[in-house]
Amino acid sequence: MKKTFPVSGMKCQGCASCVKDAIAGVAGVKAVEVDLASNSATVDYDEAKTKTSDLAAAVKAAGFELKD
Repeated sequence: MKKTFPVSGMKCQGCASCVKDAIAGVAGVKAVEVDLASNSATVDYDEAKTKTSDLAAAVKAAGFELKD
C-alpha cells in the first residue's frame, strides 16, 4: 500500500532526512519519500506487517509527528 501522511515539525532538509530514516527503519516499509515543502511523507508499505501506529511511533521517537 502506498499512502501519503502529513508530518509536522520539519524545518530543514536534515529534519526530513531524520523522518525518512525513522520511517525506513519500520518493519514492512518498502520505500519512503519525504517532502519538506509539503510537510509530508509518502510511504510504500506492507499492510500485513506495518501499522500506521508503528510509523507514527517511529516518527515521534525522532522528534516529529506523523498524522494518519
